[in-house]
Amino acid sequence: MLSNLQILFLGGNKFTGQIPASITNCSGLRMFAVSAKFHLPAKTGRLTSLTLFNMGVNHFEAQTAEDWNFLSSLTNCSDLQQVYLDHNYKLGGVLPSAVANLSVGLQVLNVGGNAISGSIPSGIGNLVGLERLVLYENHFTGNIPEGIGRLRRLQWLTLDENNLSGKIPPSVGNLTQLYYLTAPYNTLRGPIPATIGRLQSLTYLVLSNNFLHGAIPEEVANLTVLSDTIDLRFNLLTGSLPSDLGNLKNVENFFVSGNRLRGQIPSTLGDCKVLEYLALDANFFQGSIPSALGNLAGLKGLNLTKNNLTGEIPQTLSSIDGLQELYLSHNELSGAIPESLQNLSSLFSIDLSFNHLQGPVPTEGVFSNITLMSIVGNDGLCGGSQSLHLPACPAQPHGRRRSISVPLAVAIPTLCFCFLSAIVSVLVYCRKKHNKTQFTSSTSPFDGQYPMISYAELLRSTAGFDAANLIGRGRFGSVYKATLEHDNRTVAVKVFDLQQSGSSRSFLAECEALSRIRHRNLVKIVTCCSSIDSDGADFKALVFDFMANKSLDRWLHPQLEDDSREHEEVSNLSLIQRLNIAIDVTEALDYLHNNCDPPIVHCDLKPSNILLDEDMVAHVGDFGLAKLLPEAISRSFADSTNSIGLKGSIGYVPPEYAEGNPVSVSGDAYSFGVLLLELLTGKSPVDEIFEEGLTLRRFVEMRGAMEIVDPALLLHDDGTIDWWNSVEECSTSLARIGLACTEQAPRDRMGMGELLHSYAPSTMCLSKRSKRRTMKMGNNT
Repeated sequence: MLSNLQILFLGGNKFTGQIPASITNCSGLRMFAVSAKFHLPAKTGRLTSLTLFNMGVNHFEAQTAEDWNFLSSLTNCSDLQQVYLDHNYKLGGVLPSAVANLSVGLQVLNVGGNAISGSIPSGIGNLVGLERLVLYENHFTGNIPEGIGRLRRLQWLTLDENNLSGKIPPSVGNLTQLYYLTAPYNTLRGPIPATIGRLQSLTYLVLSNNFLHGAIPEEVANLTVLSDTIDLRFNLLTGSLPSDLGNLKNVENFFVSGNRLRGQIPSTLGDCKVLEYLALDANFFQGSIPSALGNLAGLKGLNLTKNNLTGEIPQTLSSIDGLQELYLSHNELSGAIPESLQNLSSLFSIDLSFNHLQGPVPTEGVFSNITLMSIVGNDGLCGGSQSLHLPACPAQPHGRRRSISVPLAVAIPTLCFCFLSAIVSVLVYCRKKHNKTQFTSSTSPFDGQYPMISYAELLRSTAGFDAANLIGRGRFGSVYKATLEHDNRTVAVKVFDLQQSGSSRSFLAECEALSRIRHRNLVKIVTCCSSIDSDGADFKALVFDFMANKSLDRWLHPQLEDDSREHEEVSNLSLIQRLNIAIDVTEALDYLHNNCDPPIVHCDLKPSNILLDEDMVAHVGDFGLAKLLPEAISRSFADSTNSIGLKGSIGYVPPEYAEGNPVSVSGDAYSFGVLLLELLTGKSPVDEIFEEGLTLRRFVEMRGAMEIVDPALLLHDDGTIDWWNSVEECSTSLARIGLACTEQAPRDRMGMGELLHSYAPSTMCLSKRSKRRTMKMGNNT
């Protein structure tokens, strides 16, 4: 009966049952989105005004042609622009050929993450308006249709993880606007078509894990605008690498591991100035390692394992200051390990095993930790750290020994004196520390920066740490609301549970971080207390300014609030409030990363650690896992995997931390990106809908802006088209920022300084909206 209804979004609920068939009478409906356990009306196609049809992330089931009638009926919708059917894990059967009869204006067709079998309909080329075709993670078989080359507006094509066979059709070269092409984990055969060289907009090419054979076409080297990745790993490719690879001056990742490539590694690779990861392992390359690779100033990872390379390790590799991973094992390399490799401060993993290397092993840098290196299978090596148990290197000539005897005669007594002095200093320090621990009144790690407060006063101000004053719990303790006696000031007292493993370290880490920082968007420390409680046990607490509106988590997910009364009082955050919170957090992180010396990495950014004052200004808190950056960078792999700073919170921890990489500002950027996407969608990264490969990032990436926004935002609708356009424009901008911060590779993520400038489109669209509304109200007046 709602004859004027144009937009109906029913996502973010747990509705079940049948969508009333009468909905098909809403002839003006333009946008229809459901995310629940609904069943669709059979005559959905009567909604002839539809432009958006989103049934993604549901529990729809389809096996027979009859089950797919709803899609066939959509052929009546001549204005249809976007169809999302992704991540319905029981949506199987064969994709009907009628999909080729959908509107020629269709721009997006997403059926990824389902159980669809059969062939890709041969008529798919009829959808000449398509810009994005997403077919990944299904059970499609057969060939990629030749007609796909008719989709000349196509920009995004993903065919990953199907059972596609046959050749890649040469007609793919007609897709000249394509910038994203992936088809890994299929059974594609035949050569890589030379026509791919015509895709001059391509930035991302992944054809790994197939059975492609033949040589890599020379035309691939002509993809001069390709700025991200070429991934051809684990195929049956033969021949040599194109000699003109140096033309790929913008490519960041080049992977051809696990093929049958031969010949020499072209020195022209040294011209790929922005290359960061180069993997040529598990092939049959021969000859020497080109010294020109030392020109790759930004290279972070080099893998040449399992080839037939000969000669010495080039000294020029030591000039790559940012090199982090170097793998040269299982080759025929000879000569000495360049001593200068130990000077690469970023190098945290090196494998030189099973070669013919000789001479001394360096002892500094990555070579000082045997968990970060492997040199087994090189019988000619000697020396190195004692833990390697290598034979001593041959002694220097006799004359050489005499020349150093005098300095040794001076150095040995000097070292002994220094050693004894160190012992005395340690004993004095321990005595002082022992005396200090006997002091039972309150002491402060802040060395007089703040007024000290006693345990007794905290006990009184919280009514004995009464549960009625409890306002939150964390992994290392509890937070209480308190009123200080001496100035009647309302504060929050964070009491550390010292029985919890890591709690003391968290207290010290937070003290160290808070003693260094001052910013309006960081939680302000009032004082701290390190004392003895009434039972004689150690007591540690931090006292902060009280935040009247508690944590952001409470606003985004009020259903999790313990107090049902407060749950009812929580209002939905408007888009401008969410944008302001995002900007507040960005400014706090920009200060920590770029204006502190040394920089500070927060390591646990999430909504529960973002606190809101009475004016809804955001303050970043909980520095219990924070790390000073020089410490984080210098920490070895073995140490960092056990570090409390790398645990973080599930859903917000960047993927590289799980691989043992040290903490970094890029890690905070990833956590912030997740936080921003959560602000926009209202969905936690550990929401129950995110399973079987679907993540918060992918949920946002594969949908339009208005399909992913938190439905609560729509409660602020003032009924004007202008409002809708502003929200869509702002949401699109914020989604792009969130995706830019959550890139898989740390190097690809946006930094906080750059990010602050990226809010301009969002703030502009909302400020224009505010201005227009003010003018409208003025005219009414």
